[in-house]
Amino acid sequence: MVNKEWIDKGCIDEPVEQGLNLKQEIRRMCKEKDAIILAHYYTVGEIQEIADFVGDSLALARKAAETDAKVMVMCGVHFMAETCKLLSPEKTVICPDLTAGCSLADSCKAEDLKKFKDEHPGYKVVSYVNTTAAVKALTDCVVTSGNAKKVIDTFPKDEKIIFGPDYNLGNYINSVTGRQMLLWNGGCHVHEKFSVDAIVRLKAEHPDAVVMAHLECKAPVLAVADVKGSTATMLTYAQQSDKQEFIVATEAGILHELERTCPDKRFYPVPPEMSEGVGCSCNECEYMKKNTLLKIYNSLRYGWPTVEVDPAIARDAVKPIEKMLSLS
Repeated sequence: MVNKEWIDKGCIDEPVEQGLNLKQEIRRMCKEKDAIILAHYYTVGEIQEIADFVGDSLALARKAAETDAKVMVMCGVHFMAETCKLLSPEKTVICPDLTAGCSLADSCKAEDLKKFKDEHPGYKVVSYVNTTAAVKALTDCVVTSGNAKKVIDTFPKDEKIIFGPDYNLGNYINSVTGRQMLLWNGGCHVHEKFSVDAIVRLKAEHPDAVVMAHLECKAPVLAVADVKGSTATMLTYAQQSDKQEFIVATEAGILHELERTCPDKRFYPVPPEMSEGVGCSCNECEYMKKNTLLKIYNSLRYGWPTVEVDPAIARDAVKPIEKMLSLS
């Protein structure tokens, strides 16, 4: 039974008996309960290793829409679990820690977006997937960093578009399409920390390295990047490239898959830029890191925390996601 203490914390971190093989038990319970584990590239390596499927936001959404499993354990952040529930409302969707939020999603509240829409009649709303279900319900089409340009290109050139909440992604799409979308002033607290100075320092140490940057990074960072794109874009490039060294400007969790699939290559994470000029060796999302093997084990054991979406919101929120998937 789930107790009040766990409900207040949004997760179950109950200790287990010493020596219990969590990875083995998680896989056993997945088979027993007809469950699959979906993990984002930004989770820790040991979670990616026990997941049934690892991917970026677009790939995870596709998997959620097509799986036959009765239970999905979404190891990422809360909006990703919501997306799973929207696409498979009949399934049980578990989020190992309900407090695993997203600074980008938090930067755009549904009530604020509604007000902005009302102030700009005649505009279509295109929202980044990093948003709550309530925001998606106010949206005409959802995009990810991997398909944003492709989706935007399907709109007429003269279409009036509000794009949010990631300002940097929207600014990049404007720059490569020549559009003038109205941009919501939101951002990811991880990708906002990357700076040109940090990349220049790494480039001086590794002059032959390819610079890869996520589209949530600021324009000056993207300007010095050799490869600009989603996590999947960076992975594919590194796997197919004959280059041996890469400077990586995105959340450090991606290094696990990069190093696993490219063992003969070297990857250097760009550190966050600190005000005092001293940064750590990598840039991590503390929300993604709230996912742990212990929480996954307990969530499967107790069947909680589950994610639900108000049916009235879900009815409208699923439409822009399905539109994105059809266009992608």
